[in-house]
Amino acid sequence: QVQLVDSGGGLVQTGGSLRLSCAASGRTFNTLIMAWFRQAPGKEREFVAAIDWNGGNTRSADSVKGRFTISRDNAKNTVYLQMNSLKPEDTAVYSCAADRDIWDSIRVADRRRYDYWGQGTQVTVSS
Repeated sequence: QVQLVDSGGGLVQTGGSLRLSCAASGRTFNTLIMAWFRQAPGKEREFVAAIDWNGGNTRSADSVKGRFTISRDNAKNTVYLQMNSLKPEDTAVYSCAADRDIWDSIRVADRRRYDYWGQGTQVTVSS
């Protein structure tokens, strides 16, 4: 069993930055694929970024490439999402997710493959 706790959200102006954190319980963190998804009001949950067990592979959604960076610290059982140059359309609830399956650069964007989810943290970008 894996438990995920998201944190770091808040209110920021357009162009600002935030760093989200997701702390995982359990001793198997370094075997997990980790990802961030987001859900805006009235919209479906969408993929943001994913990272494999040692950070050797990452993937980001086109909408955040060049602005958001996913990283992980296996010694701290934590995955991060550094968000720069934030825009109002980035406003959403951001949730981390974990999966025990192998890395697949296509399937990592599919929310249905993830077994564990954090509770979510609200990010609001004002214009």
